[in-house]
Amino acid sequence: MAVDVLTETVIDAPCDAVAAYAADPSNAPEWYVNIVSVEWETSSEVEVGARAAFVARFLGRRLVYTYEIVEYEPGRRLVMRADQGSFPMETTYTWEPYGVEGDRTRMTLRNRGGGGSRILAAAMRRANRKDLAMLRHLLETRYGPGAA
Repeated sequence: MAVDVLTETVIDAPCDAVAAYAADPSNAPEWYVNIVSVEWETSSEVEVGARAAFVARFLGRRLVYTYEIVEYEPGRRLVMRADQGSFPMETTYTWEPYGVEGDRTRMTLRNRGGGGSRILAAAMRRANRKDLAMLRHLLETRYGPGAA
């Protein structure tokens, strides 16, 4: 069974700010519960072809993998792919202005990978919900209404 987990949230912060922050792998340890560290293998420019090595802890295991940015539309969409290891994974972020005035952001986070199980998919879904909740908290504190 292939794993395909889609999670979304609405963040009370401008789309450009949300997209710029979330698209930068350097920020991942701040908002991903399971990401321990990220180290760029190329220049730290968020662009197609850029590569970053991630260290994560997931389901009691230490995972090391390298994501390559394979698609990037600033402010709209980012696709990263890790092809090596026992569980190839593709992660896609999308962002769009949301609300009457477009001053909020609808963000989706999708993880797809070969192999897996219902248990793995459920664990990923729980982790993704926590990740997006943390991202929402961080960005609403920085950019949302009433932010300093």
